[in-house]
Amino acid sequence: MNVLDRFLKYVTFDTQSDAYSGKHPSTAKQKLLGAELAAELSEMGLQNAHMDEFGYVYGWLPATPGCEGVPCMGLIAHMDTAPSFSGANIKPRIIRYEGGDILQSPGTIMRAKDHESLKQYVGQDLVITDGTTLLGADDKAGVAEIFSAIEHLTTHPEIPHGRIAVGITPDEEIGEGADHFDIAAFGAAVAYTVDGGELGELEYENFNAAGAKVTIHGLNIHPGSAKDKMKNALLIAIEFNSMLPPAETPAHTEGYEGFYHLQHMAGDETTATLEYIVRDHDMDKFLARKASMERIAAYLNGKYGAGTVELELRDQYYNMKAQIEPHMYLIHRAKAAFRKAGVEPKEVAIRGGTDGARLSYEGLPCPNLSTGGVNFHGPQEYIPVQSLEKMVEVLLNLVRAEEK
Repeated sequence: MNVLDRFLKYVTFDTQSDAYSGKHPSTAKQKLLGAELAAELSEMGLQNAHMDEFGYVYGWLPATPGCEGVPCMGLIAHMDTAPSFSGANIKPRIIRYEGGDILQSPGTIMRAKDHESLKQYVGQDLVITDGTTLLGADDKAGVAEIFSAIEHLTTHPEIPHGRIAVGITPDEEIGEGADHFDIAAFGAAVAYTVDGGELGELEYENFNAAGAKVTIHGLNIHPGSAKDKMKNALLIAIEFNSMLPPAETPAHTEGYEGFYHLQHMAGDETTATLEYIVRDHDMDKFLARKASMERIAAYLNGKYGAGTVELELRDQYYNMKAQIEPHMYLIHRAKAAFRKAGVEPKEVAIRGGTDGARLSYEGLPCPNLSTGGVNFHGPQEYIPVQSLEKMVEVLLNLVRAEEK
């Protein structure tokens, strides 16, 4: 099965994760794809190919003769798709892009003026959606690329390589992909996640990340007799949000600029909640952002009474740069693999995170490689077929044992 066929097969599985389920994996449907992936690894002849109770898929390709002493390398991707947009009943189709706007379906257009990246793919074949769902290239493209590279190695034993560990995780999109990853059993000395964007991206810097939940406790009084008595939780919630810097949101930031992102709000006059993610590449600025939210909560409690505002801050992951810098040969090796495939690598700071960020802090150095996808998490997501194919070539270059 080639990489495109694999990708088109995998996107037929609805694997959205759910940050509020409290389960591992967060959605049972992820295990349907997990079981399929474990079966594929077994059919390829990988050792101990299986899916564990938490939905993680593992398998190990033995080293070729003479390469048993080469340190084990891991390749990791995630099977879930983002909860922010539907991943059910995906209807992908392939078009030859000749420039201009793309008609996804009647009344749904991907406009070239809104997507500057399109111009570099003129003449290529794009996998797109019909505009009603996301595509799932994040990260089923990474899964397809890893599996296609592994299958190629099993049918071409003349390619020398050390032991290769494959790991497919659930729940990456909700920040829980590394929660139950068994690093010791995985057995790799180093690894790469294949979970990035456009072809050639190479990432070993990411956001420091926290989640923040603000709960407002109000006092509801009949509006006819509420003067000097009512404490409207909704209005206090609005006040809390208004005290955050309005230009420091995802819609107003780029590059290394951090942000506060309001993801969810709900409530009534009695109780209201605000849920945020807080991000910054720089640790000092990250700490300052959390401290700013704490000061706002303290101010509003002073204004409206102790206990009015409850703030829960939970760190999610940290910038992996400090963990990768002692292992920069991983970056040099990845650059060489890209260049050998005719792709110029681009070092990019991730405006997000990967499983590799958590795993790097837990002792498995794990930078991130591109998949080739564009416009993740939305209905105008697409991936060039040529990028899918090229990433398989990159991975084969990456795992090939270096000649002595």
